[in-house]
Amino acid sequence: MSDILKKLSGEGVSIWLDDISRERLRSGNLEALIRDKHVVGVTSNPTIFSKALSQGSAYDEQVRDLAVRGVDLEEAVRAVTTYDIRWAADVLRPVYDRTEGLDGRVSIEVDPRLAHDTEKTVAEAKALWWLVDRPNTMIKIPATLAGLPAITATLAQGISVNVTLIFSLERYGQVIDAFFEGLEKARAGGHDLSKIASVASFFVSRVDTEIDKRLDKAGRSDLAGKAGIANARLAYALYEEKFGTDRWKALKDAGARVQRPLWASTGVKNPDYSDTMYVDQLVAPDTVNTMPEPTLDAVADHGEITGDTIHSYDDARAHMAALKEAGVDYDDVVRVLEEEGVEKFEASWTELLDTIKGELRDKA
Repeated sequence: MSDILKKLSGEGVSIWLDDISRERLRSGNLEALIRDKHVVGVTSNPTIFSKALSQGSAYDEQVRDLAVRGVDLEEAVRAVTTYDIRWAADVLRPVYDRTEGLDGRVSIEVDPRLAHDTEKTVAEAKALWWLVDRPNTMIKIPATLAGLPAITATLAQGISVNVTLIFSLERYGQVIDAFFEGLEKARAGGHDLSKIASVASFFVSRVDTEIDKRLDKAGRSDLAGKAGIANARLAYALYEEKFGTDRWKALKDAGARVQRPLWASTGVKNPDYSDTMYVDQLVAPDTVNTMPEPTLDAVADHGEITGDTIHSYDDARAHMAALKEAGVDYDDVVRVLEEEGVEKFEASWTELLDTIKGELRDKA
């Protein structure tokens, strides 16, 4: 087991793998990562599934059976993806039991084409919860304006939620409020709050990618590569503020668990930057860092875990102020990122549908 990853976990950071595939499950790779690299959770998204389906032959037998049965395309996609999620949830069940439900979680995303439809998102979340039928599942719902009431309604049903595609501090505050309201409704409905888990996936590297482009045009490359971390640190400050209120205390007294901040998009996209920066510099208690495997390996090999690295709020605020002075419009940046995030997942979902459609046709 990597001493560096063990140290990271010891700081209160749960290490989740941002990837899933039938081959990873079939080969025992996920068990190995749990055993050797402190992985205690898995996240998935449409892009991950699209990539998994396009490689190798691990899905051939199931797709052939689906073709023989003549199932429609949407049913086939759900059959394939939920099979992997159930398998991963079973692999991680010992972690879930050992941590009393804190970790051992596996996330599956609602159809991204529903991101702007509240009612359909809630219906899809409930359907996925029933299909997977594992207590250590989380349903991923995007933090669009339509997604906020869907988050509340889904939590109110006693369903655990991973809120995804959060880029702005304002939207993150709204996500926490939606979480509080969902738990309040769940409590009123007689649900056991201790069984409901949630994380808020705050995206990091994509913020730098977008802001760096704007800084380059403004001739201010001296400010590049720092916005993603500054933004995330200020999100943690907001988390501490919101979860220090009487509203939260009442929920906690009723058995509720905190909605942990999850650092997403932690693979470094600029080769000039340290490949572990979105892990090393975002260490704090009660957080999750979901990493693609190359990032996980990099941290295990040469990560520098030096204790809490999030509580630098004054520096973070100063950097965001400097960006504003340089002409970077934060509100426009996060708007663009949210729109692009939904569009990218929609494109991946379409690609996934096309891949399975072709496989069904070929194997019919």
